Amino acid sequence: MSPRPRLASDEDILMAAFRAIARLGPARLTLADVAREAGVSAAALVQRFGSKRALLLAAAADAAGGSDYIFPSLRARHRSPLAALLGLAESMTMMGTTPEAVANTLAFVQLDLTDSDFHRHARTGSTRMHDGVRALVNEAIAAGELRRCDAGRLAWALLATLNGSLLNWTVQREGELSAWIRRDLKTVLEPNKAARPRSR
Repeated sequence: MSPRPRLASDEDILMAAFRAIARLGPARLTLADVAREAGVSAAALVQRFGSKRALLLAAAADAAGGSDYIFPSLRARHRSPLAALLGLAESMTMMGTTPEAVANTLAFVQLDLTDSDFHRHARTGSTRMHDGVRALVNEAIAAGELRRCDAGRLAWALLATLNGSLLNWTVQREGELSAWIRRDLKTVLEPNKAARPRSR
């Protein structure tokens, strides 16, 4: 007798949902699309989440906690806090790597702005991202890589740059997304760089 197949975890299903959203957008998305992406039945998704809205809300809640792995990953890859700040450019590729995928993912923002349940998760995610960026800015100041400044305000400016640069790239479509965003981050950070970074 063969063993029962392992059921997909909630994490597997939510990752499949994000891939399907990037491919189709939230409006055209169906539970059957997510089920195919996750390798489970649509009935199993209904049993676990109840509805498409509930699944999308679970995806929104998961996205709100993205900072929990973004910033540890940045610190693991970069010894320098300033390099980690620039590394945020690569992190934005989670939104997609083609203009079409980014557009479909950004369509999710419409739900965030017009539905209070989704907006609650969006605001939590934004606040946590700001806290993470501000912490890196403070670390860069302590390391002598950035001059002393209002770390909170610079963090908001960097987040605005990340989001605006992402949108600009989908319109201009020049080069790779991460390279485009990295260039814009450098432009914002350059005036705040310390004259003589301390030796690490």
